[in-house]
Amino acid sequence: MDLFDYMREQNMESESPLASRLRPTTLDEVVGQQHIVGKDKLLYRAIKADKLSSIIFYGPPGTGKTTLAKVIANTTSAEFRQINATSAGKKDMEEVVQQAKNNQGMYGKKTILFIDEIHRFNKGQQDYLLPFVEDGTIILIGATTENPYFEVNSALLSRSIIFELKKLDKEDIKVLLLRAVNDREKGMGSFGAVIDEDALEFLADVCNGDARAALTAIELGILTTDRGADGKIHITIDVASECIQKRVISYDKTGDNHYDTISAFIKSMRGSDPDAAVYYLARMLYAGEDIKFIARRIMICASEDVGNADPMALVVATSASQAIERIGMPEAQIILSQAVTYVACAPKSNAAYGAIDAAMSAVRNNVTPPVPVHLQDAHYKGAEKLGHGLGYMYAHNYPNHYVEQQYLPDALVGTKFYEPTEMGYEKKIREHFAKIKEEL
Repeated sequence: MDLFDYMREQNMESESPLASRLRPTTLDEVVGQQHIVGKDKLLYRAIKADKLSSIIFYGPPGTGKTTLAKVIANTTSAEFRQINATSAGKKDMEEVVQQAKNNQGMYGKKTILFIDEIHRFNKGQQDYLLPFVEDGTIILIGATTENPYFEVNSALLSRSIIFELKKLDKEDIKVLLLRAVNDREKGMGSFGAVIDEDALEFLADVCNGDARAALTAIELGILTTDRGADGKIHITIDVASECIQKRVISYDKTGDNHYDTISAFIKSMRGSDPDAAVYYLARMLYAGEDIKFIARRIMICASEDVGNADPMALVVATSASQAIERIGMPEAQIILSQAVTYVACAPKSNAAYGAIDAAMSAVRNNVTPPVPVHLQDAHYKGAEKLGHGLGYMYAHNYPNHYVEQQYLPDALVGTKFYEPTEMGYEKKIREHFAKIKEEL
């Protein structure tokens, strides 16, 4: 590298975005993802020992997929090559493969190929790589925001270890933001900026686990904010809000406002007001509420407040909960909206909730009576001698698959726990019971 190239590289580094400059170069500098890079974890040991096999990093934007690839590049003795699937073609891959063969044959040196956004490669491009991954010509590191089980060829998957990266938690983001403000070498410490505690909390909250978004906001804030009378750049909550283009709303996930909002959300669904329910959903999403927490509340409401008046409500809510974990934000908000409006518009019944509440009370407050003898298990040897199961009538042998016999213990005969309402499908349940009983 000549002097001109060196100066150009240094200038590009100094002008690169903060999120890029702050990327760690060693494993010890990595923030978050301890479930895969903790000191006792497989990936940590493999990187330290320089014994990597092909791997795929899968996770949302800003969680450190490229960062981990860069750490590997800085620690491996292998040749490290990088291409982006959005712009690379077959010619680029052929060049890498040829160089890898030369490295292997002439110097006994391995080649690591990092492919960013590997899900953008079509089937033919992925198939081209397969034999070279299989014979060890290249060690593949793929990065993708899409589920690799849907977007990457099964043959490549079977030859790779998949590491799923999670959204960084709030405390991890705060560590990165403080590093950005105070680090004089890689960050913006030389600007003499300070960040208010509420601004730090706000940015860590609303970036939704995306480190790049948080760092871009803090960089913009420092570069565009005038110095105060004390000569320092103050990153206030108003500055933070403007830089990340999200309005500050009153929503503390551990305070009263959190519980008030979720309470209003649930009561709006229970009260069959889809407009209010979806409004409170939007408020929680905007404030960065955990979408899995919201999905759990919808499932509870679907069972507690809708129940058998519309059994599909729980199916929709449960499917939504599974879908959001696969898809993530921002599209997850559409799925949550569908579930919320369905539950809010469904006919309501709390009969299932009332049934288990009453039954639990009976169990809790009374001596536990024995199970009627004719209902007791008769499948083991000697049960007949004890009289277990004798006299039991098999319901499917009778008209309407129903026969009247005692099921509750003697002390509870005649007790009603579940009382279907006249709402929705529960009306059909009432009609069904009336029909089979009147035909006895």
